[in-house]
Amino acid sequence: MFELFKRVKTVVSAELNDFIDKAEDPEKMVDQFLREMEKDIHEAEKTTAKMIAEEKLLSLKVDEAKSLIAKREDQAIDALKTENEDLDLARRALEDKARVKKELEQLQALHEDTARTAEELKEKLLEMKSEYREMELKRTSLKARANSAKAKSALNRSFSTINSDGSKKGFERMEEKILRLEAEAELTEEQKAFQQSLDSEFEKLRNKTGIDLELEQLKEKIQQPKE
Repeated sequence: MFELFKRVKTVVSAELNDFIDKAEDPEKMVDQFLREMEKDIHEAEKTTAKMIAEEKLLSLKVDEAKSLIAKREDQAIDALKTENEDLDLARRALEDKARVKKELEQLQALHEDTARTAEELKEKLLEMKSEYREMELKRTSLKARANSAKAKSALNRSFSTINSDGSKKGFERMEEKILRLEAEAELTEEQKAFQQSLDSEFEKLRNKTGIDLELEQLKEKIQQPKE
């Protein structure tokens, strides 16, 4: 019986947390432990109830033995008080009193042991129930830890995929391609600006008026040496 209490005690020890951490599905393991504890508590309740009933029965037998001893003594006295002093009857009453007295000593010793065991079982049962409630409170914490661990594991797998060589090289190729496109676009803009500037010069040349031409001819004439 006490091995049962020892086993339940182990359930809420540090060994449980270590076992939960290594389990494939910690949530299921916690629920399984609670189911086992419920079963153990139920068995402990039955055993404790039997021991309490045994203690009460022995207590009743002790009281009955005490009553019988007192009764036999009274009977022996009554036998001696009779007119003929029935010594034989008084002797028989006292002999039975002695027999019952020996039985009483055994019953009292057994009752004391049973009562002590019943008290220990009641205390252990209360301890089991307290630990079960503690375990129920731990279940929420352990399940939260399990969910957190699963989330971290999934995040780490995703991060590992993102940081793999294939993905990294793919991003590098994409970046290189974008840089080329940007360079080509910049070169196209420069070429377009150059062409627009050249076209503008020629346009100005074509748009020169007669006055502009005459001014240029005068400038050339002025610059010629006098004869």
